[in-house]
Amino acid sequence: MVPIHELLSRIRWDPEFGRGEFVIGYYDRVEGAIVRVPLGELRFEPGDRFDFELIDAEGVPRTIPLHRIKAVYRNGELIWHREH
Repeated sequence: MVPIHELLSRIRWDPEFGRGEFVIGYYDRVEGAIVRVPLGELRFEPGDRFDFELIDAEGVPRTIPLHRIKAVYRNGELIWHREH
């Protein structure tokens, strides 16, 4: 399996592969469920291979470790996953 940071890099830098609508599913410990978020709503610090930031429903910024990403979808199709 390709490591998640490599897949995210390919999405960003491979123009052909990066076309499409990407959604990530990450494990939310508070909800105890997988939450799907459009990739465009996530913020990645350059060079950071450990986490990403998103703004939750209440408008609060949250930092999520990359190891909590459990699935990646491209145009609605599951292209990457790992067990919960």
